[in-house]
Amino acid sequence: MIDYGLHDATGRPVTLHEVTDDNWRAVADVAPRDDQRTYVPALAARYLLLSQREDVWHSLAVLAGDEVTGHLMWAREDDGTHWIGGMLIDAAHQGGGIGRAALPTLTAWLTAKEDCRAVRLSYHPDNTPARALYESLGFVPTGTVEDDEIVAELDPSCTAPRTPTPRTGPRCEDGDTYPHPAR
Repeated sequence: MIDYGLHDATGRPVTLHEVTDDNWRAVADVAPRDDQRTYVPALAARYLLLSQREDVWHSLAVLAGDEVTGHLMWAREDDGTHWIGGMLIDAAHQGGGIGRAALPTLTAWLTAKEDCRAVRLSYHPDNTPARALYESLGFVPTGTVEDDEIVAELDPSCTAPRTPTPRTGPRCEDGDTYPHPAR
């Protein structure tokens, strides 16, 4: 389990887990809203197959509390660049801060790796909600376009805390469950 102490808007802890015999069906059934299918597959099952059939991507289940609510996958290139792909939060769970907590959890875990040189992801230029989320979390477009998608890299000063921080104070203005780093 990967846990950096982040929560969704209802206070459930958001954690990342290995896809196992116990949770793979729930992960495979994760589905986006209909209007998002231009940018992601109809089910996370496609991402699971990529992880199983190719030796590149590693799938993770996104849980809010004890419930599977999404999928994330990551990969590592030979030069130490880590990529995030296949982020999909189930339609029934969107808008509650799960993706906003899951992504920094993954980036904190990746950047804590000794061999991590950079963390990147890509998104379609028309996917403005994804772009807004990624930019709010510190991803900056690199100027590179791959397969018609904008490549963005995480500003290293914007990673989540590397150790869980107890939540005693109010939430950030945007509803985040951790303080934003000074920029």
